Amino acid sequence: MDDLDRTILSQLSSDARISVATLARRLKTARSTIQARLERMESNGTIAGYTVKLGAAGRQNRLRASVLLSIEPRTQAACLARLKSMPEVERVFTTSGRFDLLLQVTAPGTQMLDQVLDDIGSMPGVRSSESLIHLSTKIDRTA
Repeated sequence: MDDLDRTILSQLSSDARISVATLARRLKTARSTIQARLERMESNGTIAGYTVKLGAAGRQNRLRASVLLSIEPRTQAACLARLKSMPEVERVFTTSGRFDLLLQVTAPGTQMLDQVLDDIGSMPGVRSSESLIHLSTKIDRTA
């Protein structure tokens, strides 16, 4: 990855809908070069996809929680398969320390969040869980 690749990624991070032609004009590079770079970064996994980031209005009426899970040894694959099938589970991270997994969960309301947390806590292989409900965002560098 060189400076041009990093600049392309930076531009896409700001606006994933930017056209190849606009990228080429902004970067003063041939359109075919930009297209080839994008295709290479897509095929080698640097770019995994293009998505929409919800703004404050789109996130309204959505509850978020971080869930810390401690699981039984050798049950991680089964737990991950079950978590993957739950649309409310947005991200799962492995961790070091007392907990094995950190989940990012979202739900449209308290009842659904409560049900999702119950479902996660009662999964086979889950020893314990601790949930932290997000109240407000003070810093967000991903926006």
